[in-house]
Amino acid sequence: MRLVSLAPSATATLTAMGAGGNLVGVTVHCECEALDSDPNHVGGWLNPDYEAVSALEPDLVLTSDPLQRDVRDELRERDLPVFHHEPATLDEAVSGFADVGDAVAAPDAGDALARESRERLERVREAVADEPRPTVYCEEWSEPPMAAGNWVPEAVNAAGGQYPFVEAGERSREVEAADVREADPDHVVLHICGHGELVDPDGFRERGWAPAAAVHVIDDAELNQPSPRLFDGIERVADLLHGCEPPERTASDR
Repeated sequence: MRLVSLAPSATATLTAMGAGGNLVGVTVHCECEALDSDPNHVGGWLNPDYEAVSALEPDLVLTSDPLQRDVRDELRERDLPVFHHEPATLDEAVSGFADVGDAVAAPDAGDALARESRERLERVREAVADEPRPTVYCEEWSEPPMAAGNWVPEAVNAAGGQYPFVEAGERSREVEAADVREADPDHVVLHICGHGELVDPDGFRERGWAPAAAVHVIDDAELNQPSPRLFDGIERVADLLHGCEPPERTASDR
């Protein structure tokens, strides 16, 4: 199949499934270093070049997230086949791997990736089961400050923390200083959308919102993407909170 991915999460998922070689087009935001092929860039996540996408004659275009609904609809109006996925919870993110596999005619690879992800998640949960549960504040945007939602509350819980800012499955929400001070977090995790790890933790410290908290910066893809990168992020947060090294992967995981 000739695939175009307009979502970094879809690109990462296809790459992990071994289907990245079918990508003929990606956005400028997608990570392609692990691909053997060199797909064309077709614009941004929210502003793709529709003519460039059409010119690639894809068998399927992949989009994700409610913010890409307009992109999805425009593609369909142009009679392009689209697979659109909007996970809001950790379980929906995992089951989405199998759905992507089905959509690109690689059901076994999709099922295997979903199974591997669940196994990784369970190993982290077991590793932190007897640890104390510190309070964690995760910020995915800083202007204005926004507490991360969707699957992030469950990710923090799986990594051995508690997250009182947003309910699992709800969208990220703007927060005020009082919200964070009242929760008195032990840890702050900054994963600012679109910034990778290029975030200065002093910018948060200077607000004075959580003076006693340890402030960490991680690659935004490790918590913001509903892709296998999310499980890298869960393992990393468990290490930050409890000093848990990422669990050893079994042969079936590779």
